[in-house]
Amino acid sequence: MVNYSAMIEDSKIYLTKDGLKKLEQEHQSLRQMKRTKTKDESLVAGSLNLSDSEFSIFQEDINLLEARVEELENILKNYTIIVIPPKSQQKVVFIGATILVEIEGQKDEFTIVGSLEANPMLGKISNASPVGMSLLGHKVGDEVKVQSAVVSVYKIRKIIYQH
Repeated sequence: MVNYSAMIEDSKIYLTKDGLKKLEQEHQSLRQMKRTKTKDESLVAGSLNLSDSEFSIFQEDINLLEARVEELENILKNYTIIVIPPKSQQKVVFIGATILVEIEGQKDEFTIVGSLEANPMLGKISNASPVGMSLLGHKVGDEVKVQSAVVSVYKIRKIIYQH
């Protein structure tokens, strides 16, 4: 039996192509903003009489901006694109699968994505969430117990991979 959860490394950053594109755009935008603010900082320091607290706020904004740029650079150096498995493996739940499940008679559908793109309100759950981790490696018809605040049984009804 293949250990599918072992195939998912906790430290990996999984992104869809769309998610990568958004992060690259944010990175480019923030780098431009950082250049502009840094240029403004030198102008502000030399020409305007800012109070210490105003300058501190300005400097804090720049520090937060730099921290986000560094975070994005780390992500962009270490990401893994979510790929659709070969046709022969598409009967198994992997990251990137859209799954139709039944929970206590209620039907639900969601896509398993990396943590950075998870948004349950949009039907995207993280591969690192209790539900995501529990479903990985299972097939249509499997009943999977998910332990969180309460134990729920998810019956997998359908697995779809979007091309």
